[in-house]
Amino acid sequence: MSPRRRFPSALAEPEERGVTDARRLRHHSRRRRLRGFGYLGRLGPGLVTGASDDDPSGIGTYSQVGAAFGYGLLWTAVVSLPLAAAVQECAARLGLVKGKGLVTCIKERFPRWIPVVAVVLVVSANVFNISADLAAMAAATRLVLPLPYVALLFVIAGTSIGLEVALPYRRYARVLRWLTLSLVSYVVVLAVVRVPWRTVGVRTVVPRLSFDRVTLAALIALFGTTISPYLFFWQTSEEVEEEQEREMFQPVTSAHLSAMRADVIAGMLSAVAVMFAIMVASAATLGAHGITTVGTADQAARALRPLAGRLAGLLFALGVVGTGALAVPVLAGSTAYAVSEALGWREGLARRFREAHGFYGAIALSVVVGLGLDLAGVDPIRGLYLAAILNGLAAPPLIALMLVMSISRRSLPDHRGGWLSTTLLGAALVIMLVLPIAYLLSGR
Repeated sequence: MSPRRRFPSALAEPEERGVTDARRLRHHSRRRRLRGFGYLGRLGPGLVTGASDDDPSGIGTYSQVGAAFGYGLLWTAVVSLPLAAAVQECAARLGLVKGKGLVTCIKERFPRWIPVVAVVLVVSANVFNISADLAAMAAATRLVLPLPYVALLFVIAGTSIGLEVALPYRRYARVLRWLTLSLVSYVVVLAVVRVPWRTVGVRTVVPRLSFDRVTLAALIALFGTTISPYLFFWQTSEEVEEEQEREMFQPVTSAHLSAMRADVIAGMLSAVAVMFAIMVASAATLGAHGITTVGTADQAARALRPLAGRLAGLLFALGVVGTGALAVPVLAGSTAYAVSEALGWREGLARRFREAHGFYGAIALSVVVGLGLDLAGVDPIRGLYLAAILNGLAAPPLIALMLVMSISRRSLPDHRGGWLSTTLLGAALVIMLVLPIAYLLSGR
C-alpha cells in the first residue's frame, strides 16, 4: 500500500494519535450540510449504494412478488428500511472512522480464513448477478430499440468497464449520482396505472402474516435483495474513496456522523421506495389480470405494455436500463474491492489503471465472466437463483462480523454503535438467519 493510501491506525499509541488525529479522523466536507440547493450533488456514497440496490435482478424480484402476492407483502418495505439502513450505516461508519475497506477491517479483527470465505461467496454471487443484470438490460433495450441482443450485450458490458476504468473518480462518482434519477421512472409508473390506494395503505401498515413455504421463499427473496452483501463492501470502500479523492481530512464529530447517516438513509429510502412502487404497480396490473409469474425485469416491462399502456411499459424498460447501468459498476467494483483487499493489492477508483492493475483487472474480469455466462446460454433465472443462495449464505455471517466490530472497543475505539444501531443490526441478523431455516423446515 502506497503512502497516499496509508491511514494511521485507530489503535495507535496516544502520542502518535496526537500527531495524526487530524488526518486519521475525517469526513466528506461537502456532506456536512445537506439542506438547500444542490442537494443531490452533496449526497455521498449512501445515495449511490441505495439506488444500486434496485438493480434489474431486484426489479424482477419485486415484480414477481407484486404479481404473485398482490398487496399482501407491502409491509416488508416498512420493515426492511430501518434494517437495511442500519447495516449500511455500520458499513459506512467502519470505512469512515477506520479509513479501510470492509475486508481489511475483518482481516485485522478475525482469523484470515473468515474474510477469504466471505470474499469467495460474495464474488461468486456478484458474477451471477452481473450476468443476470446484463441480460435484463439488453432485453429491456430491445423493447425500445430492436437491435441484436448479442451486440447489445457487448456494448453494455464494454461501456460499463470503460467508464469505470477510464473516468477519474470525481467525474465517475458524479455520473453514478445522476444515474440514480433513473429510479424516478418507477414512481412515475404509479401515476400511469390505476392503484387502489386505500387497499395499499391498509396492507402496508396491517400485515397479513403467513408462514407457508411459498411466502417464506418470497420473504427470503425480498430481504435478501434489499440487504445484499455487495452493498456492504461498496459502502465501506466508497467512504474511504471519497476522502482519498479530495485529500481532505477533518475530525469526525457527531455532526459529521449525523450527515453520513442522513446520506445512508436517503439512499436506502430511495431503494425501498422504488421497491414499494414496483410491487404496487405489478400488483395493480400484472396480478390484477392473473399474471402471477414474472421471470425477469424485462418480462415485467413487456407484460405491462398491453395492460397499463405503452408509456408504463416504456418507463419500466428505461428504468431497467438506467438501474442496470448503475448497478453493474457497483457489483463489479465491490468485487474488485473485496478481492484486492483480500490479496493485498492496491485498490481504488481514485487510482489510475497503471497504479492498480489488479483492482481494475478484477472489475473487467467480473463483467467479462458475467458476459460469458450470458453468451454461453446460462439461464439468467437460474443465475439469479444461485446468486440468491450465495448472498443468503454470505449475508448473515457478514452482518454478525460487522455487529461485533461495531460494538468492539478494539475495532472502533471511538464512535461505536449505539443501542439503536446494535438492536437493528441484531434484528437484521436474526431475520436473515431465521427465514432460510424456517423455509427448510417447512419442506419437511
